[in-house]
Amino acid sequence: MEKLIKPTNGYAALLLSLAMLGTAVYSFVTITDSNHEFHLFLGFLLILSCFIIWKGLMIVQPNHARVLNLFGKYVGSIKGNGLFFVNPLYASVKLTQRIQNMSTPTMKVNDKMGNPIEIAAIVVWQIQDTYKAAYDVADYNAFVRMQSESAVRALTMGFAYDSIEDKEADITLREGGEQINVLLEKELNERLLTAGIIVKEARISHLAYAQEIAGAMLQRQQASAIVAARFKIVEGAVGMVELALEELGKKEIVHLDDERKAAMVSNLMVVLCGEKGAQPVLNSGSLYQ
Repeated sequence: MEKLIKPTNGYAALLLSLAMLGTAVYSFVTITDSNHEFHLFLGFLLILSCFIIWKGLMIVQPNHARVLNLFGKYVGSIKGNGLFFVNPLYASVKLTQRIQNMSTPTMKVNDKMGNPIEIAAIVVWQIQDTYKAAYDVADYNAFVRMQSESAVRALTMGFAYDSIEDKEADITLREGGEQINVLLEKELNERLLTAGIIVKEARISHLAYAQEIAGAMLQRQQASAIVAARFKIVEGAVGMVELALEELGKKEIVHLDDERKAAMVSNLMVVLCGEKGAQPVLNSGSLYQ
């Protein structure tokens, strides 16, 4: 468990060491035959004390932290910035608490329907618990990288690429948008909790079918779009034909038997649903010729 400590002000220790260094120099300068041994002993003792103090001085930059231990025992963490003085026997591990981001490599993964797709993500993360980051994992940077790739793979295998493949799916990778990003962020936070790391943001940065099926899937999407467009055209044409027959009957402009109505419906459907403009043909005879 992380434990924060407030070490001694380093500026006071630095001034003390400089004063001791000045005293040592003065002691060497004022050596006489009568006090030769005493001045040498005092000078060397003061210089040794200066080195000990300097060994205990520690500079912590903004948004950085130091994890301290004494002979293998965790002492505490320093998260404040400035110049500090700690026990010279402490060993320290330097960690950065700046927000960092990484991009996973583009991976080929099978989605829920078994289709190979290419996917990559961007993860924004930060160290929250310095003790866990320093001692619970061997290398927190490698841990973040590996767990991010694993989380993206797990997310991909749980959803279909789009609704064309899984028509009953509430969320798909392509259409899920923010929901997919929230699920990825939640998955990463659960995985990185062991290392004392929190994920600020996680987003899918690349999503596409794998090259070997991209062409076939594109044709399938185009076919689906064409079918949907044709359905709308036919639906509109039927409404227009129905309206035309209703208006003709209501205003009694012309009386048509069932056979002529069928012919009229056929002609109107051809005109309304055709890809090209119909060429008109004028009937110079009667309606039944």
